[in-house]
Amino acid sequence: MSDTDRPEVATAAKPAFELGTGPGRVLVWFYGVFTVAAASRSIVQMIIDFDRAPLAYVLSAVAAVVYGFITYSLVRGGEKARRAALVCCAAELLGVLVVGAWTLADPAAFPDATVWSDFGMGYLFIPVILPVTGMIWLRRAKTVAV
Repeated sequence: MSDTDRPEVATAAKPAFELGTGPGRVLVWFYGVFTVAAASRSIVQMIIDFDRAPLAYVLSAVAAVVYGFITYSLVRGGEKARRAALVCCAAELLGVLVVGAWTLADPAAFPDATVWSDFGMGYLFIPVILPVTGMIWLRRAKTVAV
């Protein structure tokens, strides 16, 4: 009997590529931390002092939602989740670049900082590095899974 004749070998499927393994695990950790940080910050700021800088606080809440969705997608895995996370990482990068440039061009529009202010300078520029790293990982995951 050859290997292909054995039922357990013939039916064994190739395991799917897991987005949250290897370097993806580091991304899951960072996105998880940033989800909690951005959500906590925005909730507290909106409860305590929403009138001071509503745009900044809402943008921090949007960042938290984006981070949370990317975290979920990385943990869930699969091709649909990979594509969704890739789109969200691109949207996140666009948000960081737009808000970062906006905060430098018109500081009066942001009396208080957002997660993405000054390209994430308050967070050691991780908000601008994270989506780029995420997109690289997610593109690599596509080539491995195919």
